[in-house]
Amino acid sequence: MFLSLHCAVLLAAVLHTTSTSFSTERSKCVARSFGHDSVVCECNSTYCDTLGTVSLPPSGQYISYLSSMAGSRLEDSQGPIRPNGTGAGLRLTLLQHKKYQKMRGFGGAMTDAAAINILSLSAEAQDQLLRQYFSKEGIGYTVVRVPMASCDFSTRLYTYADTCGDYSLLNFTLAPEDVHMKIPLLQRAQAMAPQPLSLLASAWSAPAWMKTNDALIGKGSLKGQPGGKEHQSWAQYYIRFLEEYAKYNLTFWAVTTGNEPTAGQITNYSFQALGFTPEQQRDWVALDLGPALQGSSFPHTHVLILDDNRLLLPHWAKVVLGDIHAGRYIHGVAVHWYLDNLIPAGLTLGTTHELYPEYYLFGTEACAGWTSPERGVKLGSWQRAEQYAHDILEDLNHYVTGWTDWNLALDQTGGPNWVKNFVDSPVIVDAGRDVFFKQPTFYALAHFSKFLCEGSQRVGVAASGETKLEFSAFIRPDGLAVLIVLNRSSSDMAFEVWDPVVGYIPSTAPPHSLLTLAWHTMG
Repeated sequence: MFLSLHCAVLLAAVLHTTSTSFSTERSKCVARSFGHDSVVCECNSTYCDTLGTVSLPPSGQYISYLSSMAGSRLEDSQGPIRPNGTGAGLRLTLLQHKKYQKMRGFGGAMTDAAAINILSLSAEAQDQLLRQYFSKEGIGYTVVRVPMASCDFSTRLYTYADTCGDYSLLNFTLAPEDVHMKIPLLQRAQAMAPQPLSLLASAWSAPAWMKTNDALIGKGSLKGQPGGKEHQSWAQYYIRFLEEYAKYNLTFWAVTTGNEPTAGQITNYSFQALGFTPEQQRDWVALDLGPALQGSSFPHTHVLILDDNRLLLPHWAKVVLGDIHAGRYIHGVAVHWYLDNLIPAGLTLGTTHELYPEYYLFGTEACAGWTSPERGVKLGSWQRAEQYAHDILEDLNHYVTGWTDWNLALDQTGGPNWVKNFVDSPVIVDAGRDVFFKQPTFYALAHFSKFLCEGSQRVGVAASGETKLEFSAFIRPDGLAVLIVLNRSSSDMAFEVWDPVVGYIPSTAPPHSLLTLAWHTMG
């Protein structure tokens, strides 16, 4: 079976492991409390906690990683797989014959704000931060979302084609934020990563002169009609972006049809947006974006529609994917996590998958601290880590193939953000002390991104009875089974895992904890 490079790197490591060694170069968290329900881990130019290079557990053994409100951070342990059950009250049975979606990856966004914060550190601390995400000792990020021109997490409003009436885009030019900040950091991240990064581009707004409201912000859509000069020029804007980044040896796996198209339909919307109805998006893809990509040097770049809250599904998918002319150019549906609690995932994600199984679902944006009164940074919030883990598990259990966080790094206010739309981030930078803090949300993501390499396939898992535990199971291309378990309750919860192929694994999920179990399965 073909192995992704990420999994292959880990598989190679096991060939050099012993029965008692399953990770290398482990360094511990330097815990700091800021008065919330848990701690952050502080890192500087010379030290940061890391799991090291994780190698596979020996045959007949399992390995577990625990993070918790109490302060554990990917705390590892190992034990034997037993031939008989323990009689624990709850049994989770692995059902390898039930096969679902394969994973694409996990990651975050290289916004202007993220780049500003990373570059505010010393060169050594910058490298340390990038290693935490992208190196083989880091948490396995393989996806980076890149805004096309400015968004709210910029310090100014701009596009790459601000010359009025420049339909041929003769004056298209990348911004200093791209050339001097985002591109160099993406190149450094790629140099650290053991596999090619999957870059994903999203635009917030077309140039103001292309729009009905002649502004980057507020309620406005493209002038004219699909197939017209504004719509064609906007499609070519995507091509020019891809061409300019390719000059820096940065190629994109995918583009979305635009960030949150419903925002541009809101009167007095406060930051950059471009309004599309699903019908307008369908026709723009069919008549403009799809043909432009096919006729360019990037015919294999994926197109993801929606790039907005999943509660818009399945209606949005029915309108766009139900059209044969648009559907042939599209590969997947991009969803954001905001408002996820309003409608069950089965009605949105599940129904969309059932209707259009040939198109994959992919999470493209999430962040904590986006609502009042909880707005902004909460250093050490375990509650936010649980929100992340719950949403990821729910998405994965409803056919989503990957999950992308928002800003890779923010400052202690949750910015910069020109409209003061401050939020939280898994990494918070304190430039004055040349340190950064890894939030509990960083570790929540790590429980997935570190272990579910590209090509990992979700399989069935059945509980023997009612439980408050949340879980999802996968088989990786290298034959490793991975079970991720979230306990949001305030009690210890004992359980055992039964893999009919290899045996039983006894385990306990401590209160408010996230647990990743991994073992060889021969199925």
